[in-house]
Amino acid sequence: MKPITIGLTGGIGSGKSAAANILAELGAPAIDADKVGHEIYQPGAPAYRELIDAFGEEILAPDRTIDRRKLGPIVFADPAALTPLLDRLVEQRNVGA
Repeated sequence: MKPITIGLTGGIGSGKSAAANILAELGAPAIDADKVGHEIYQPGAPAYRELIDAFGEEILAPDRTIDRRKLGPIVFADPAALTPLLDRLVEQRNVGA
């Protein structure tokens, strides 16, 4: 049988975690996109410097990590501001693949 890819999407409380747990119990591997997304902007990770360059040092917490509570309002106020950064990161990732 050919492996299939399943993407779980939905709002808060829609059952994504429950469905993922059932699939895991059946032996399906899982990638948590939220976790991966958070990891790429930790200090030293690919998007860390890019985010600071794009949005300024005001997005940093006292420990110099990206403060999502500070970054969120900036990005959600102007989602298009994030597009060039995301495009560069995806392009860099694909070139290296």
